Amino acid sequence: MPDLLIELFSEEIPARMQKRAGEDLQKLVTNGLVEAGLTYGSAAVFTTPRRLTLALGDMLAASPRQVEERKGPKADAPEKAVEGFLRGAGLTRDQLEERDTPKGKVLFAKIEKPGRPAAEIVAEVLEQTIRNFPWPKSMRWGSGSLKWVRPLHSILCVISDGAGAEVVPLTIDGITAGNTTRGHRFLAPDEIEVAGFEDYQDKLSRAFVVLDPATRADTIWHDATNMAFAAGLEVVEDAGLLAEVAGLVEYPVVLMGRIGEDFLGLPPEVLQTSMKEHQKFFSVRNPKSGQIERFVTVANRTTADEGATILAGNEKVLGARLSDAKFFWDNDLRSVTTGAGMETWVKALENVTFHNKLGTQAELIDRMATLSRELAPLVGADADEAEKAARVAKADLSSEMVYEFPELQGLMGSYYARRAGMSDAVADAAKDHYAPLGPSDDVPTAPVSIAVALAEKIDKLTGFWAIDEKPTGSKDPFALRRAALGVIRILVENDVSLSLNDVLGQSAEIVGDRDAGRADTADILGFIHDRLKVYLRDQGIRHDVIDACIAMDGSDDLTLLVKRARALSETLKTDDGENLIQGFKRANNILSQAEEADGVEYSFGADPKFAETEAEKDLFAALDKAEAKITPAMAAQDFSTAMAAMAELRGPIDAFFEAVQVNAENPTVRRNRLNLLSRIRTICSAVADLTKLDG
Repeated sequence: MPDLLIELFSEEIPARMQKRAGEDLQKLVTNGLVEAGLTYGSAAVFTTPRRLTLALGDMLAASPRQVEERKGPKADAPEKAVEGFLRGAGLTRDQLEERDTPKGKVLFAKIEKPGRPAAEIVAEVLEQTIRNFPWPKSMRWGSGSLKWVRPLHSILCVISDGAGAEVVPLTIDGITAGNTTRGHRFLAPDEIEVAGFEDYQDKLSRAFVVLDPATRADTIWHDATNMAFAAGLEVVEDAGLLAEVAGLVEYPVVLMGRIGEDFLGLPPEVLQTSMKEHQKFFSVRNPKSGQIERFVTVANRTTADEGATILAGNEKVLGARLSDAKFFWDNDLRSVTTGAGMETWVKALENVTFHNKLGTQAELIDRMATLSRELAPLVGADADEAEKAARVAKADLSSEMVYEFPELQGLMGSYYARRAGMSDAVADAAKDHYAPLGPSDDVPTAPVSIAVALAEKIDKLTGFWAIDEKPTGSKDPFALRRAALGVIRILVENDVSLSLNDVLGQSAEIVGDRDAGRADTADILGFIHDRLKVYLRDQGIRHDVIDACIAMDGSDDLTLLVKRARALSETLKTDDGENLIQGFKRANNILSQAEEADGVEYSFGADPKFAETEAEKDLFAALDKAEAKITPAMAAQDFSTAMAAMAELRGPIDAFFEAVQVNAENPTVRRNRLNLLSRIRTICSAVADLTKLDG
């Protein structure tokens, strides 16, 4: 079976677009071929800055012959109806077949579609793919109508088997498909003729092109870490930068350069950010001091001087970049260590809008400071420290460094706070109050940082609820889902127990009335509960288990809510726990039906002296024993013990239903047994609302 090789060769494709482009090429081509009846055995896609390559193995040489049966009108239908059917089928009257059906004789047509050669199908599919390729941005060039991310120079498209290679006949906007490509732009720019994928890959390798982006990334990381290790240093890991750099070169050559002595005093994060954002350099640090001392750059070619000229140029450009960073750093330090310090920056934020309906950044800071003070005793923080931290946490937004590098906000604030003589707790809060920004980020753990981080997120939720800017569908322009998840993670992962209803109410009062009115805190809590369901589902806890716990009093204490849900989830994984739920539901159903029929509530008065069977007496004893364990356990918030005691009821409840008829003829016995079922419902419902559970 033949193989197919496609290469689309162009000017440099932006690194951020390459991976998606390779996936789109494979999807569009393979889907098109399969729809046309041309199947294949394997597919592989490769990308470099100048080419998208797709290799298919064991493809059919032609699409199979197809026979389609089409039902037509009745045999005695009007002539015009029959003629219309014949035109659609492309047949004559004598080619139709009459068949007896329950509705009489009906005409049927068999339409044969002969197989088509692979080259013909590939040409059609590839042209459609190229002309409709979903680039995020594309351009036209010259006089043609074709759009591509960068000018497309050539199309390589060959079908090969043991007998040789065939070029697929295809021309698009004057570009005719062939069996040639080119190697490295500088090191091997001549045309290369290829006969198949293995030949293509081998010749490109000799022409200084590493086709596989994963191989290029591995080479870069291996060479960079080896160079750093030889100098007693280490490369700062950055998977995103590694993938980007691997998409900038076809033949990676790793070089390590030095950072000027004047810049080594800059914070490591400033050096790292400046080099990454502007130069695409990897940072190399001293593992003992944590200081960034060198950089790694990746060239796209070898040179006679082993990269000396390239390094010299990079060091010169880097020096100019870092001179700017040092200028910003020095100016900022002068601002915070003289005069009013960071208060001047906070004052400047009076002229910076946070949101046109929620006021300025300075007003946001005032709200955060007030709420942080309220939260401080609840999270074990000093109230004065928490308020002070909240007042300076966003001050660095006025700094020159953050203006140049917005991604350093918070982090630079921690440096400036320390230089201004503030405590470590205040400085750490400035760095941590935005956290967590993503699901894998660490949450703040220091009490002051917890208070300020919670205040920042809760103010955001109550503020945007007050102006009716809640998330809708997939739209969440103010990242309120992320804020809610941040509140959940901070509280749960730090084992902080507090009434979120109270805190949301305090925040709503601080935010005050806005254009849309005061924030609906119950609605906000429901929104947070929805985020909590996602958070716990990712940990393997069923949605109905979460609902059963949310339905209980005190569900605004997220830490206790999560402990309850985890304990119930673990209980339900046991045979006793799962079977107990069935017993509880049976008891609840019988009780509910009886209460509805009788018009009374059976909620008290069960007395063991009216028990007629041993199963009844055993259940009375088991309920007494369970209640004696569950009541103090729930008071101590020991959910695991309470759940275990509840699960122990499984046996007595099962035995009761096997031996006892609840609706006895004796009304006293019946009422006593219904009240006994009420005890089951009451005791089990003290742990969780088991009626919410599925099954």
